[in-house]
Amino acid sequence: MILTVLNALSEPTRLNAMHVLADHGEHCVCELMERCSATQSRMSRHMGVLKSAGLVIDRRDAQWVRYRINPDLPADVAAAVEAILACRRNQERKAA
Repeated sequence: MILTVLNALSEPTRLNAMHVLADHGEHCVCELMERCSATQSRMSRHMGVLKSAGLVIDRRDAQWVRYRINPDLPADVAAAVEAILACRRNQERKAA
């Protein structure tokens, strides 16, 4: 499973989406599109990869699809994801 997770997070748009979702809230695909500068089809494809890797879950709300980080991630996977997101935050701080 860890290789699937690392592969899913190796793409910048997917990593950005996970960064947005890291607040542990639910976010609609339209918000993810805006914050990740992606088209609807591209964002949906990336979210499908994250969902297949077990990193996110979705919920349909009328015409919208809302995503959040999977709360049932195994502890080791959750720790790896948090470490990757922490590295990303540190890189952003250094660049600023």
